[in-house]
Amino acid sequence: MSPRGTGCSAGLLLTVGWLLLAVLPSARGTNVTAAAVQDAGLAHEGEGEEETENNDSETAENYAPTETEDVSNANVVKEVEFGMCTVTCGIGVREVILTNGCPTGESKCVVRVEECRGPTDCGWGKPISESLESVRLACIHTSPINRFKYIWKLLRPDQQSIVLVNDSAILEVRRENYPLAFQCDTLDNNEIVATIKFTVYTSTELQMRRSGLPVTDAALIFVLTVGVIICVFIIFLLIFIIVNWAAVKAFWGPKASTPEVQSEQSSGRYKDSTSLDQLPTEMPGEDDALSEWNE
Repeated sequence: MSPRGTGCSAGLLLTVGWLLLAVLPSARGTNVTAAAVQDAGLAHEGEGEEETENNDSETAENYAPTETEDVSNANVVKEVEFGMCTVTCGIGVREVILTNGCPTGESKCVVRVEECRGPTDCGWGKPISESLESVRLACIHTSPINRFKYIWKLLRPDQQSIVLVNDSAILEVRRENYPLAFQCDTLDNNEIVATIKFTVYTSTELQMRRSGLPVTDAALIFVLTVGVIICVFIIFLLIFIIVNWAAVKAFWGPKASTPEVQSEQSSGRYKDSTSLDQLPTEMPGEDDALSEWNE
C-alpha cells in the first residue's frame, strides 16, 4: 500500500471517530431528557391519584353521616293510631295519627284523612229543608258526591217498594194528603254502604207538630228555671246560716229551750200523779187490830 493511501485511511478513521464522539453524548442527553420528562409525568400522575384518593376519602367522610342518618331513620318504627269516625253509621272520615317518627319531632301528627264505615242501616233521618209544600231529602255520602250510586225507593206498607227514576243524592218531594216514606240506598262498587229512611208528613201534620213543640219547650224551660231558682235560694240560705251562726243560735236558743222546760214540767206532773195513784188507800193490819179490841 502506498503512503498516500495509508494517510487517507487514517484521516477517514479519525473523522468517523470524531463523528461518533459527537453523536453519542447528544443521544445520551436526549435519553436523559426523555427519562426526566417521563419521571416528571409519573410524579404528576402519582400526585393526581393521591389528590383523587384524598378527595374520594373526604367525600366519603362527608357523606358518611348522611348514610348513617338514613339508616337511623330507616330503623325508626313508625306507630300509627286512628281517630274517631265522624259518623256512627254509613260512611264518614277519620284521621290517621302518627305517634312516633313525626318529621318535626312532635309527639303526634296527622298523616292523612281516610274513609271509615259503620253499620249500613242508619234508621230514620231528617230532611235537610222543608216547607208546607215540599221537602228536600239527602242520601248519605261523602265528597266527591258523584263517586257513589244512589237508589231512591218509595216504601209502601205490606207491598213491594217502588224504585224511583231519580238517581241523584238529593230528592225533592211535594207533600200529599197522606204521609209518605222514602228510602235511599248508597252504593259503592255495587255494594250498599249506607241506607236511610225518611217520613214526609202532610201539611196538617207538620203544622200540628210545629205547634206542639213550643208548648213543650216552654214547659221545660219553666221547670228548669224554677229548679235553678230554688237551688240558688237554698245555697244562699245555707251560706247565710254558716256566716251568721252565732246570731242564729242566739235567736233560736230561747225558743228551743221553752218547749224543753214545758216538757220537763209535764213529765214531773205525770210522775207525781202516778206516785199518788200508787199509794195504798187502807192499812191491812189496822182492821185486824180493831176487830180484836172489840172482841
